[in-house]
Parts: sequence; structure tokens; C-alpha cells
Amino acid sequence: MSSGSEQIAIFIFSIGGLWLGSRLLVDAAVVLARRRGISELVIGLTIVAVGTSTPEIVVSADAAVSGFGSIAVANVLGSNIFNLALILGGVSLLQAVPVERSLIHRDGIALLGATGVVGMTLLMLGGTIERVHGLAFLLLLGGYVTALIHTERSHLSMTTEYPNTPEIPLDVITDWIPLPEAAKHGCILLCGFLIVLVSGHYLVSAAVSIATAADISEWIIGETIVAAGTSTPELVVSVVAARSGHIGMAVGNVFGSCIFNLLGILGVAAILNPLVVGNSAVQTLGWLSLVSIAMVVALWSGNALSRAEGLVFVSAEVVRWGMRLIA
Repeated sequence: MSSGSEQIAIFIFSIGGLWLGSRLLVDAAVVLARRRGISELVIGLTIVAVGTSTPEIVVSADAAVSGFGSIAVANVLGSNIFNLALILGGVSLLQAVPVERSLIHRDGIALLGATGVVGMTLLMLGGTIERVHGLAFLLLLGGYVTALIHTERSHLSMTTEYPNTPEIPLDVITDWIPLPEAAKHGCILLCGFLIVLVSGHYLVSAAVSIATAADISEWIIGETIVAAGTSTPELVVSVVAARSGHIGMAVGNVFGSCIFNLLGILGVAAILNPLVVGNSAVQTLGWLSLVSIAMVVALWSGNALSRAEGLVFVSAEVVRWGMRLIA
């Protein structure tokens, strides 16, 4: 097997590892949270959103520490585009996606605000995100989550549900662990995190090797292939949530993950190592801004994303991918 083939195989297996690890992590965390009496609302707003973004956290943090700032930032921006255009757009092809107006008014504005803050930071500082800016991003995220929980508690009619499928059958695993119930799920959570950690490291390493061998820039690989790989948990949760009738969860998971990606992941990555990107970031930022605005407007205007609108988002992104990888 050639070196290039080996790297492609490692890349594919790493994506599988990211999916498995994130599912174990999210499912175990949800079980633990439920056992402690934490509401479905809080689980959905925190554990699920953060859990499905674990691959992005690990990949971007690993890339930042390794000095690949372009992959760290491209992964986040590309993941957000993938989440909005391909995941939500794809879900709407299965069925129209209705949403509560209050969710779009609140989280839609938060998404546009987070996109604007990151975009202005990169543009005004010549493609650099320093540690102080990373800290500011995390403070903004903390303020958003605090306001979000306070708002939801004030409007008890609004609910957030976590889809019951496709959870990994944890009982089959825990039956083999000779520990108390809580400790069993704690072990699974830790195993899930370690699987994601190792898979993320190899994903970055393989992506850099593939980009070098194919003479494709690290930025393009990061915003397309790597971003798609790290977005597999959001894809699984959103599609299953939609098919199970939990449309609000599908939309909330995507919007919550996008906001967390921009403020949380870039914040952590920049604190670990200041991020520096090239001119390619401008084009991706522009496209992300356009997709974000179009998605919020589409959902805001009709309280739903139609199949026709979803087809436009999916088609546009598929064409963009082809142009980016071929160019």
C-alpha cells in the first residue's frame, strides 16, 4: 500500500473514530445528566451541543498546538458552512423544517453576531486571533449560554428534547464493567473522549499529508474534507432527530453547535496558540456570512425551511466544494 493510500485509510478510520467517540461521549453524558435530575432542556443546550462539537474541539486544538492555524480556523468555518448548508439543507429534503420564531429571533441573531465578531477580528487583525481575543470569545460564549438558560427558564412552554435514537446501546457495554452504575457511564464517557482525542490527532496528521501530496492547500482541506469529517456527529443527531419528529432539536443542535464552534472552539484554540491564517480565509468568511444570513432569513420569513430552499443550499455547497477541490 502506498503512503498516500495509507494516509487516506487513516483519514477514513479517523472519521469513524470521531463518530464513535463522540456518540459514546454524548450518550454517556446524557445518561449521567438524567440520573442527576438535569432537565432535557439543559442537556440539549449544553451537553448535546458541546458533545457533537467535540471532534471540532479536538481537531482545531490539536492543529493549533501543532502550528497549523489554517486547519484550526478552516475546520471551524467549514464545519459551520457544512452544518447550515448541507445538514439543515439536507434535513429539509426529508421534510420541511418548521421552527419556533423565538428560536430564530434569539439563536439566529446570536449566530450572526458570533460570525460577525470572528470575521471582524480576522479582517481587522490581518488574519490573526491572539490569546486575548480567544479569551474574549469564551466570555461572549459564557454570556450567551447564561442568557439562554435564563430565557428558557422564564418560558417554560419551550422545550428541548434529545432524540432517543440512535443512541449506542450502553447497557450492552456497561453489563461488562464491574463498577457502580454511575462509574460505568463515567468510564464510557472517558473512553469516548480518548477515542475522539486520538482520532482527531490522526485526522489532522493525515489531512496535512494528503494536502501536501495532492498539492492542495491546508486551508482547502480543512474547510472541506476535515470539516465534513468533524461534523459527522451533528449530521447523525440532526437527521435522526428530524426523522423522529424532533425538528426543533435538529435546528437547535445545528445553531448551537455553530455558535459554540465560533466562540468556544476558536477561543480555546487561540488561547493554546495564537492563530494565523492566510488570504483564503476571506473567501470562506464571505461564504459563511452569506450562508448564515440566507439561512436565518429563510427561517425567519416563513418559520420553516422548505424542500426547495434546502435544495438550493445543498446544491450551492456541493458546487462550491467541487470548485474548491478542483481549482
